[in-house]
Amino acid sequence: MAETGFGTGLNFLACWALWKEHGPVDGAWLHFISFEGFPMEREDAARALGVWPEISALSERLIGRWPTRARGVQHMTWPDDRIALTLHIDDIADALLKAQFRADAWFLDGFSPARNGEMWSDWLYPAIAERSSPGATAATFTVAGQVRRGLAAAGFSVEKVSGFGRKRERLEARLAPARVQPTIKVASETPARSVAIMGAGIMGACLAHTLANRGVSVTVFDGADKPASGASGNPLALVMPRLDAADTVQARLLIDSYLAARTTYSAFPACHPADVAQSARNEADLKRFMAVLADPPLPLEDLEALRDGGLLHKRALIINPRDLVTALLGATSTEFGKVPSVDLKTRTVNGGRYDAIVLANGMAVDPVAPWLGLVAKLGQVDFVADAPDAPASAMASGPYALCDGKVRLWGATYETVDGHTVATTSHAASIENGAHLETLAPWWRPQVRDADARARAAIRATTPDRLPAAGPLPAVAAAVEALAPLGKGRAVGSNIPMVDGVWIATGLGSRGFTFAPWLAQLITAQITGDPLPTTRDAEAAVSPLRFLERRIKRGIAVPLGTLSSI
Repeated sequence: MAETGFGTGLNFLACWALWKEHGPVDGAWLHFISFEGFPMEREDAARALGVWPEISALSERLIGRWPTRARGVQHMTWPDDRIALTLHIDDIADALLKAQFRADAWFLDGFSPARNGEMWSDWLYPAIAERSSPGATAATFTVAGQVRRGLAAAGFSVEKVSGFGRKRERLEARLAPARVQPTIKVASETPARSVAIMGAGIMGACLAHTLANRGVSVTVFDGADKPASGASGNPLALVMPRLDAADTVQARLLIDSYLAARTTYSAFPACHPADVAQSARNEADLKRFMAVLADPPLPLEDLEALRDGGLLHKRALIINPRDLVTALLGATSTEFGKVPSVDLKTRTVNGGRYDAIVLANGMAVDPVAPWLGLVAKLGQVDFVADAPDAPASAMASGPYALCDGKVRLWGATYETVDGHTVATTSHAASIENGAHLETLAPWWRPQVRDADARARAAIRATTPDRLPAAGPLPAVAAAVEALAPLGKGRAVGSNIPMVDGVWIATGLGSRGFTFAPWLAQLITAQITGDPLPTTRDAEAAVSPLRFLERRIKRGIAVPLGTLSSI
C-alpha cells in the first residue's frame, strides 16, 4: 500500500489494525510506503493519535519508533505482525520519482488542489500509475475535477462515492491492467526461501537478522571458530554520522545508514547511547562543520555545535561488537570452524543448494569480483579492559577514543596492505594510536598508563570510492558486452545480466557497523522482491555494477573472476 502524506500515521495504523484482524496467515507481509515532506514532532503525533483509543496499542508502538526529522528514507518493520513501513521524507516531486515499488492500493492526500496544488501537479498521476500493480486501487477525499481528469488520463477508472463524516463525497479509482507501465521493476520476481551467507561479521549478522525476520531460512558460514572474528571483533565500536554540507545522494545515503543502524541496534543491550565530540582535523573540516550547522541535516536533539568549532553528535552509539553480532545471529543456523566449499554457478555450499547466496566476507570477495578494485586496509586499535568504570562517551577526529564501562579503546590505523596479508599488530601502530589519544583524550593518560594495554588488528575491505559494494553480482562477460556502448559514450538498457541468485556485500571499510543494517535492508528487499527501502539512486550508488561501468567508460580491461570452487 502507498500513501501521499503520512501526517500522524493514522492511515498506516488503521491498515495495521485491519491487517492484524483480517490479514492472511500464510506468512504474507503488508508493506506500507508513505511520502511526507514535513514530519510531525513525536509529541504532536502522540497527542493527535490520543483521540483514537481503539488503536492505542499500535500507536504507542509507532510513536516509540517515530521517524527522525531528516530528509531521506527510513524503513522499519514489526516482524511479529509481518508489517513494514517505508517513509520517504522529502518533497513529493523528488521522493516519488526516486522510489521503486508496485502498490496494490493508494491513499492519496485528502487536501484539495486548491489548498495543496503542488501535491496534485500533472506529473503525479502517471508516476502513480507506473508504481501500481495491475488493478491497483486509489482513494481520496477530494473530488476535484483536476484530480478526476488526472487519474483518468493515467489509466484509472474513476467514480464518486459516498464520503465519511463531514466529507459528502470521495473518489475511488482502479487502474486498468492494460495501462500498467513496465518501467518500475521489482528486484526479484521469484523470492528466495533459503539463503546462505558467507561471513559472520557485522554484515553477515545484519543480513541474517533481517532475512530471518522476513521469514527466510538462513544459514551463515564462516571459517573462523566463532562470530565477529575479523574486522567486526574489536572490544568496542562506534556508530556516528558522517555529515556532508551538500545534499547529495551519498550524503543522504550516509544519514539513512546511520539512522538505520541506530534504530536496529537500539533494541539490543550490547549498545549504549553516547555523545560523540567530533573535533576538526583541518580548515576544510571547520568549513564543512560550519556549513552543516548552517543547514543541519539532523534535528537539534541529534546535533549541536561545540565551542571549539567541532560537532557534538547526540544519541550516537557505542557497541560491544561480539555481543551484538552474536545477538543478531540469534537462532540462525551457523557453521563455524571450516572454510566452506562454495560453487556460485550451482548455488551450492558444502554440497547443499540454496535459492540465494550472499558473499559478505570482506576481501574474500576479491577472487569472485576482482573488477571491484577492493583494497585491503589494516586497522589496529589499542585498548584496556580494566580502567575505572565510566559512562559511555567518545571523541573523534578521524581517529577516535571510546569509553564504555571499564573499557577504553583508541585508534585506528588505516594502512594499505596486500589483500592476503595476515593481520598482525605492531609497536609502531601503537605509538601512532597513542599520539592520537594524546590529542583526543589526554585525561585518559593515567588510566591507560596504569592498565594492561593490548592491541588488536584486522583487515578491512574498501572500494575505490569508499562506498560499499552491495547488490546482485553481475554476470561479468555478458554484462561487459551489454555495457559496451558506454565506451563510446552511448546509453545502455537497464537489463544487465546478473548471476542468478548471487549477491555480494563488501567494501564497508571503517564504517561497517554504520553501513551494515541499511545494506541488509536493501539486499533483503532485492532477494525477496519487496519494495525498495531506499531510493533508486542510492541503490545505484552502492551497486557493484558501477565499477564495471567505470572501467568500460575509461577503457580499462575487466578481469572476469571465478564462480566455481571458491
